[in-house]
Parts: sequence; C-alpha cells; structure tokens
Amino acid sequence: MRESVQAEVMMSFLVSEELSFRIPVELRYETCDPFAVQLTFHLPGDAPVTWTFGRELLIDGVGRPCGDGDVHIAPADRDAFGEVLIRLQVGGDHALFRSGAVPLVTFLDRTDKLVPLGQECSLADFDAHLDEALDRILAEEQSAG
Repeated sequence: MRESVQAEVMMSFLVSEELSFRIPVELRYETCDPFAVQLTFHLPGDAPVTWTFGRELLIDGVGRPCGDGDVHIAPADRDAFGEVLIRLQVGGDHALFRSGAVPLVTFLDRTDKLVPLGQECSLADFDAHLDEALDRILAEEQSAG
C-alpha cells in the first residue's frame, strides 16, 4: 500500500522585483520514494509543473542557504525565520518562489512522522523498487542501443 503526505501551500511566484503573484503549490511525499519530495506548481494558463528533489534539501533550506545545480533553497531573511525562497533553474531560465516557512515545516513534520529522517533505507521494499528501476533502465538502454 502506498502511503503519502500531501499539502497545498500558496507561494508567491516572483516574476521580477516589481511583479509577483500567488499560486497554489501541491507538496507531496510518498514512501515509495522516501528520499524525495515533489512540488507541483499550478501556474495560470499553463499545465502544472512538478519538480522532485531531496527531502533533506528542503529541510536544510528552511534554515540555511543550500542546494547545488537546479534547485536552491534559502531563508528569505537570514536573521528571521519566516519566509523561504525556492529557486528552480533549467539551463539559463529560472523561476523564483517565496513561501512561508511554517507551512513547509508543518509538511516536513508530517513526512517525518511517516518516515523519520535517517530511516528511509529501512523501508522493506525500497531496495526492491531500486533494483526494479535499475533493471528497467538497463533494459531500455540495451534495447535502444
């Protein structure tokens, strides 16, 4: 049985220094992928966009700047707990979102109740899912080449 935690958070999509608008963002955590969280952004006029990245990155980013590559998360104000900036980048394009820290921490607390941080590997079927995924990837590569 797949277990999950979901929440909807309103975030500000920061288009520029002068322009931002609020959008709903669905947060999702599933025991079948215990190291990751998914954020689905519902931008007006576009299909929803889902980003998946490490749960630990989101946990760390609430309290301090962190992230390499395409995802960077940091407190909006280093001296005050209140808002978090999430920067997503694809090539030269990027999107910046601002969220209240409390809804993110509440969501992360719920994920920790489902699978405590550091206990992700203890899920009995995680290794089986990983083996299945690796076998599928290898089979796809062999059939393509």
